[in-house]
Amino acid sequence: MILVVKNSVVVLLAAALTGTTGGVAAQATSTSSGQAYPVKPMRIIVPFPPGGATDIVGRYIGIKLGETFGQQVVADNRGGANGTLGLDLAAKAPPDGHTLVIGQTGNLSISPSLTKVGYDTLRDFAPITMVVASPHVIATHPALPVRSVKELVALARSRPGELNYASTGAGSAGHLGVELFKKMMKINLTHVPYKGAAQGFTDLIAGQVAMIFTSVLSTQSFARTGRVRMMAVASPQRSPSAPDTPTLAESGFPGIELTSWWGVLGPAAMPKDVVARLNTEIVRIMGTADARDRIGALGADIITSTPSQFADYIKLENAKWGQLIKETGARVD
Repeated sequence: MILVVKNSVVVLLAAALTGTTGGVAAQATSTSSGQAYPVKPMRIIVPFPPGGATDIVGRYIGIKLGETFGQQVVADNRGGANGTLGLDLAAKAPPDGHTLVIGQTGNLSISPSLTKVGYDTLRDFAPITMVVASPHVIATHPALPVRSVKELVALARSRPGELNYASTGAGSAGHLGVELFKKMMKINLTHVPYKGAAQGFTDLIAGQVAMIFTSVLSTQSFARTGRVRMMAVASPQRSPSAPDTPTLAESGFPGIELTSWWGVLGPAAMPKDVVARLNTEIVRIMGTADARDRIGALGADIITSTPSQFADYIKLENAKWGQLIKETGARVD
């Protein structure tokens, strides 16, 4: 698959996030049959394989919802097609609140503008709340003979087409980010798409690929153990969880800022009181010290919202990515 970009310089801003933490008032919750909700085990679809950022977020929320509701909440990994297969499965599930899904930048706001998907982002889902956001970081194999992004660019220019990079899928935020970076720097890197971040990191650690551009949330655990080297974060300021890693701007490459975000949704037509109950509980869960210790410490900003705020944000992101893709002529073949 090839991404074609016409413009030479594009500012990539994937999220202009605020620290909104609002929820909705708790309400008595019941199903259409009048039974208390939830009435049976739940599942939360994770549209990527185990081990990546989406899996980390989805499993954590599933465990905590299970503790809250006294029902089993199963994390159901359904990877493939840059997360769109799992999202499509969720869209077609019964809208009774017993099937949820973790949506993110790529499968909600990028893929629908790049390729045919089996769902309508704005029509087929009931947004519940945003949960986290995390800036992207360029990470390399420790044996790669570079210590900075400038050295990485110089190496790529001296070996055109020889260095390859992993992404979480063709058309993912990391894929588009690297392709735009390539265009700006006039370098040639070879794209190797995977079904999720965990598989990409497996090959990066094994030396099968030279680098990856994905979230700090996905990268931090590998960097702390020295299995990968974080070169620069694509955020205005350094990440609090990786204060020694410079920003791309500090590294001499301003103009690329990329943050991915994740949120919880259900199928459209979910009862409003079920959406309200889920919003209240997930916002509470993400506001705990435990969430900050387990999720925030890995390089994520915990950012929750009301259902309507999340819906409005998805609309803005869809419009922004759609316009960017249109202006650049980006496509996945």
